[in-house]
Amino acid sequence: MAETIELDKKQITRLNKLQKRLRREVGSAIADYNMIEEGDRVMCCLSGGKDSYAMLDILLNLQQRAPVNFEVVAVNLDQKQPGFPEDILPAYLDNLNIPYHILEKDTYSIVKDKIPEGKTTCALCSRLRRGTLYGFAQRIGATKIALGHHRDDIIETLFLNMFYGGKMKAMPPKLLSDDGANVVILPLAYSREKDIAEYVKLKRFPIIPCNLCGSQENLKRAEIKNMLKAWDKQFPGRIETIFTAMQNTAPSQGVDRNAFDFVSLRQDPNAELSGEVAEADLPAFDFMDVENRGHIDLDKASKQHRIDVVGIYTP
Repeated sequence: MAETIELDKKQITRLNKLQKRLRREVGSAIADYNMIEEGDRVMCCLSGGKDSYAMLDILLNLQQRAPVNFEVVAVNLDQKQPGFPEDILPAYLDNLNIPYHILEKDTYSIVKDKIPEGKTTCALCSRLRRGTLYGFAQRIGATKIALGHHRDDIIETLFLNMFYGGKMKAMPPKLLSDDGANVVILPLAYSREKDIAEYVKLKRFPIIPCNLCGSQENLKRAEIKNMLKAWDKQFPGRIETIFTAMQNTAPSQGVDRNAFDFVSLRQDPNAELSGEVAEADLPAFDFMDVENRGHIDLDKASKQHRIDVVGIYTP
């Protein structure tokens, strides 16, 4: 059960400021991506980690002020990890007086059986967890599945896929599952991990560490996280710029033939000169006169001479 919060005046001020910021960011993300609609039943996946605690807390806070009515149901998957404190989450959720479910499925044994000792377990563990939660969401009639991934997770996923997967692919704030049966939302998509961590610390949520995969060292994601932290320290604002760039993609300026039809691009013979080509105050420059093998000063000859043919000049 959560500890009794005894904060000094400065900490209370900071907590209120963080809560307002996170509430504003979550509200903006929900509005921008139409994450939650009238009558939705939102299944909040609560792992016991800092991110899911913050997500549930902010969603419950917004639920009281939102212009639409929606239901929040908390769900935890007990994966039967050795030493998992089974009493913490039920006690916490009982205190909140909200509907919740604790699912029990021994995915831990499956992961340990399939993954060699020392290898990363995260991918398989994530797939097994996701499959179980997707199925349960349909059983309880959940229209949205809320996960606690934040802005840093989204950016880290982009670089992971770039560096190790050869793809410009991140983690969308709103996703339709492959079978079309579930919609996954990330209410914390606009929120920074360091703000969430500070908020959770001040709120003193009963954090449950992941001893299965969270303690593994030298994970690729940890390497990316360290790289981004170094950038953030050396170049303040860079992480914000990266996320803004992810929201302003330009397929026609890239090299992905599937995202943009480069093959069909053709010159429009009827197009009028525009932009820098049509600027009257450009400095004079020369074009080869193919016919006379000389030079034409376009500023002087703009109305007297017209180049109808462009070819290769051979002296």
